[in-house]
Amino acid sequence: MPLYVYEAKDAAKSCPKCRDGFEIMQRLADPKLDRCPYCRNPVFRAIQAPGLTHSKTDLHYRAKRAGFHTLKKVQKGEYEKLY
Repeated sequence: MPLYVYEAKDAAKSCPKCRDGFEIMQRLADPKLDRCPYCRNPVFRAIQAPGLTHSKTDLHYRAKRAGFHTLKKVQKGEYEKLY
């Protein structure tokens, strides 16, 4: 289910929850919220950047393939070569 962010239309009349924006998980078929569930003031759905990241294993694989080495800390000042 997608996570949507809603913000208050009028920050002066809103509660702290919708003034700062709140996240809510909704199905795609659910209608957009038009009121804050906490204070019932008007809200709008804000555009949010997607949270896309690279997996750590993918970065290690690409670094190894490019000829880099990864070191693991064993003790203070001592490292062990992983690959």
